[in-house]
Amino acid sequence: MSFIGELISIGVAFSWTATALLSEFGSKRLGNLTLNVLRMSLALVFSLVLFLVVTGNPLPAGASSEACGWMLLSGLVGYVIGDFCLFQCYIIIGSRFGQLFMTLAPLAAALMAWVTLGQQLTSLSLMAMLITLSGIAISILGRSEHHRLALSLPLSGVLYAIGAALCQGVGLVLSKIGMNHFEPVAGMPDWLVPFSANFYRCIAGFVGFMVLLYMRKGLKPLSEALHDRKGLTVATATTIFGPFVGVGFSLMAVQYTAAGIASTLMAMTPIIILLPSHWLFGERITWRAVLGAVISVVGVSLFFLG
Repeated sequence: MSFIGELISIGVAFSWTATALLSEFGSKRLGNLTLNVLRMSLALVFSLVLFLVVTGNPLPAGASSEACGWMLLSGLVGYVIGDFCLFQCYIIIGSRFGQLFMTLAPLAAALMAWVTLGQQLTSLSLMAMLITLSGIAISILGRSEHHRLALSLPLSGVLYAIGAALCQGVGLVLSKIGMNHFEPVAGMPDWLVPFSANFYRCIAGFVGFMVLLYMRKGLKPLSEALHDRKGLTVATATTIFGPFVGVGFSLMAVQYTAAGIASTLMAMTPIIILLPSHWLFGERITWRAVLGAVISVVGVSLFFLG
């Protein structure tokens, strides 16, 4: 069980792969802000049901005022600012380049954890992180024969992509700090703490995205989405794999391993998504993509050897 944090992180990468595939359809059908409002609201409902089933109380327990503050801040940074930047960069420079820049998130998480938590990484862990990130980058760059990093990218798209990566990494560490302020509660298992923490993140996400939606488009898109059965189905599935299960387990992962390592393993989504993208959308897998996947697996193995 010494590698439980690393194993959970890999599971999160698979969960986020499903989220990415579902979000591609959902965001085009409902709109990015509308989809995010639905995701946050559904995640809150799912969390209330989970708490009720496990503890008999629909509200999360054990959160001190400091914990609530850190988790709300994490939700603002990770969900509202981070996801907004991520979707914007997809629009401007495309998801392939966007995912490439998201490999900066583990470095942001490691730096943030070093500054705020004093976490230290061994030389082998640092090497493993760099190898894994290199594999991810090679794989993404190899997904298309006609696009190269040497191509001129719009500055706004690059800035949005960097912002999304930084917010994901920083938001993860803010969550780690917040969970350290949770107090033990009789009858509440330890594994429920990350879901309680994510509940407050979702509150910040829901409020933030509602404000953005109202300011940009009003509430009409949300009203229309509530009458779209297929769109609601996709939003529900996206919520289960994303802000509920995916993020809940991502917060659980940082309880058992360093934030930089957890973020690196969770960044393997661009590798895992290669085969599903080929099966579902007919995207050709190139030798560069395969090479990147092999290198990333070698990098992951080094985490377990360390």
